[in-house]
Amino acid sequence: MKTSAFLLATLCSGTLLLGSCSSDNKADTTATETTTNPAADDMAGMDHSKMSEGAAGSSPLTASMNNMMSKMEAMPMKGNTDHDFAHMMLEHHKGAVAMADIELRDGKDATMRQMAEKIKADQQQEISELEAIAQRLDSAPTNYKPKDPADPFTAQMKTSMDHMMQNMPAPVADADMNFNMLMTVHHQSAMDMAEAELAHGKDTKLKEMAQKMVDAQKMEIEQFKAWHAKNADKM
Repeated sequence: MKTSAFLLATLCSGTLLLGSCSSDNKADTTATETTTNPAADDMAGMDHSKMSEGAAGSSPLTASMNNMMSKMEAMPMKGNTDHDFAHMMLEHHKGAVAMADIELRDGKDATMRQMAEKIKADQQQEISELEAIAQRLDSAPTNYKPKDPADPFTAQMKTSMDHMMQNMPAPVADADMNFNMLMTVHHQSAMDMAEAELAHGKDTKLKEMAQKMVDAQKMEIEQFKAWHAKNADKM
C-alpha cells in the first residue's frame, strides 16, 4: 500500500509539473501574441511599441512620449474622422502637458521653461475644448475606414505617427536640450495630424481648432529650432 501510494504521488506530481509547463508555454505564447499583434481597432496596424529603439538610452521625456504613444495606439477607432481626430489629439495634448511638466521640474534654461509654461497653458485650454467636442461626436456616423491602409485619412494619420517615431532624437545629458528636441518632434506630429483633419474632417469647429494648432505649433517649432542653433554646446 505504501509503495502504491508513493507511485501515485509521484505520478501526480509529474502530471502537475507537465501541466504547469504547458500553462507556462501557453502564457508565453499569449504574451508574445499580445505584444506583436496590433490592437483590433487600430489604424491599419499602427504599432509603435518599439518607438524609442532608435534613441541611445532613455530619459523621462522619452518615457513620457512612449507612454503617450502607447495610449494613442491602444485607442479604439470609431471610424469617424472628426471623432477619432479629437480623441487622438486629446491624448497627444496630454502628452505635451506631461512633457512640459518634466521640463518645469528638471529644466534650467529660462527660454525653454517659459515655452513649457506657455505650451502647458495652451494645450490645457485646448484639452477642455477637445473634450467637449469629442463627447459631442461620440454618436457621429462612420465616414472612413480605420483598418484600411489605403484610406486617405487612415494613411495620413498613420504617417504622422510613424514620422514621430522615426524622428525620435537620442537623449543627451541636458534636460533643456532634450525638451527642445522632443517637443519639436511632438509639435510636428501634431501639425501633421491637424493637416489630416483639415483635409478630411467635416466638423467646422474642429477644423478651426486644427488650423490654429498648425499656426501656433509651426511658430513654436521655429522658436525651438532657433534656440537649438544657439545652444549646440548642450548636445
